[in-house]
Amino acid sequence: MISQLSWKVGGQQGEGIDSTGEIFAIALNRLGYYLYGYRHFSSRIKGGHTNNKIRVSTKPAQGIADSLDILVAFDQETIDVNSPELGKGGVIIADAKFGPKAPEGSPARLFAVPFTEIAEELGTSLMKNMVAIGASTALLGLPVESFKNVVEEIFGKKGAKVVEKNMEAIARGAEFVDKEAGGPIEELRLEPADGKQRLFMIGNDAIAMGALAGGCRFMPAYPITPASEVMEYLVKKLPEFGGTVIQTEDEIAAVTMAIGGNYAGVRTLTASAGPGLSLMAEAIGLAGITETPIVIVNTQRGGPSTGMPTKQEQSDVNAMIYNTHGEIPKVVLAPSTAEEAFYDAVEAFNIAEEYQVPVILLTDLQLSLGKQSVEPLDMNRVQIRRGKFMGGQELPETDVEMFKRYEVTEDGVSPRVIPGQKYGIHHVTGVEHTETGRPTEDPIVRTKQMDKRFRKLDNLKVDTPVWKEAAHEEADVLVVGMGGIRGTITEAKERLEADGKKVNQAHVRLIHPFPAQEMKELMEKAKKVIVIEHNATGQLTDQVKLHVGMAEKIESILKYDGNPFLPGEIYNKCKELF
Repeated sequence: MISQLSWKVGGQQGEGIDSTGEIFAIALNRLGYYLYGYRHFSSRIKGGHTNNKIRVSTKPAQGIADSLDILVAFDQETIDVNSPELGKGGVIIADAKFGPKAPEGSPARLFAVPFTEIAEELGTSLMKNMVAIGASTALLGLPVESFKNVVEEIFGKKGAKVVEKNMEAIARGAEFVDKEAGGPIEELRLEPADGKQRLFMIGNDAIAMGALAGGCRFMPAYPITPASEVMEYLVKKLPEFGGTVIQTEDEIAAVTMAIGGNYAGVRTLTASAGPGLSLMAEAIGLAGITETPIVIVNTQRGGPSTGMPTKQEQSDVNAMIYNTHGEIPKVVLAPSTAEEAFYDAVEAFNIAEEYQVPVILLTDLQLSLGKQSVEPLDMNRVQIRRGKFMGGQELPETDVEMFKRYEVTEDGVSPRVIPGQKYGIHHVTGVEHTETGRPTEDPIVRTKQMDKRFRKLDNLKVDTPVWKEAAHEEADVLVVGMGGIRGTITEAKERLEADGKKVNQAHVRLIHPFPAQEMKELMEKAKKVIVIEHNATGQLTDQVKLHVGMAEKIESILKYDGNPFLPGEIYNKCKELF
């Protein structure tokens, strides 16, 4: 028996590839296995090769596997493109309809299964994906009944007969392969799982859940890959909590409407990707100078321009730090797991309101759309902190004409009121202003207001600005990353440790302001520092050099072809560097 397995299904976009992987994964999740899934898909609705690779393990899995054990193919292109990942003992299960052929010299065993023929016998070719699932279960020795609850949930609304037919399709696929293979393949039999119930979600859903738990009640947004699922989740859930989602005409409208929502005292979120954040740049500056809290999600994808909308990249780091004209204080958080995405979404709202600054939650496509097992979330950890927000309070009567909304304070944070609040009248403008908001170009006032705004971040407190595993006081190397590739780096680190290397790991979770002291302490313990990131210019590397120094010991491993890092890639490249 094996403790982990890698399974992939592929075909043409629009053929039900996603649903095949989804049903397979949900069933295994309910058996108690840990899962990590990553979809490769084209930037179009129908057509073009797509696949869904799922890692199944009895231990936590936070990255894509190097190799592949089972490939389920609905066309020859899937075999041609993906079979090189198959190792010795690997298996291809393919639809007999297209006459599948294994590449010459491939060590994989091929089973041609009549997916389409069996499905048509049962009433519709649409059920061929269920036949494929059945074929997979036979090889793994899993009971067909494991899928019954999932099938009932997905197809139950269509009636008992539809559920029965889909279960029959799974059974027929399993029966065919069972005869062909002579029973389960022992080398592919998974060890039993622990049976514990865990969540199975993409990072975008975790962010949306965190926003909801953190008090968000309004989301204006414009759909864009790979951020749309945040909006899609909240469209369903926010109304249940008295909130609403508005699809705006563009990202400029989305961010300005979000500023308006926060100005009115409602925790408001918007979410987009790189092109959308470029359009939001001016408005982010408006939020900064008016000291209006706002939370913005940026799900990074391949750029520039339209670039590669459905591919992995981490090339917006500089843009998120520097994209506003002029200078404002802002915070950029970068979660690395779905669990962190949930709690960071909550904390983003707290930071935004406590410090009255824009907060950008920076993810990447791998984290946003990669699906992973998550331990039950602890709602006792969720806190709502609104800082100096005075909305709903009775303000003291005063003879002063205007409220000092931008009062110069020691910590840089001024009391905040909402429109229409008695004794809270003040002026709001995007130009420089006095403490009451009146426009001014007075150099002394300008300097005081700029200094005041930047003092906010002097006292910024963020839980775990750098995630670390640093057991060695004198390490051979410190491997550094950010975002959704943490699990992949950890796996490479473990292989290096198995080779006898002393390896520490740091994952930067607070991109701006940069956690220089925390990184310095870790870097001083290492002979070499290797920064691993998905961009062409080493943007995180530059931040490390700028804020910490030690450039002479820093190396970069960069990947920007649209595909996520594999553990073996990082392992081999690290070995080349030390």
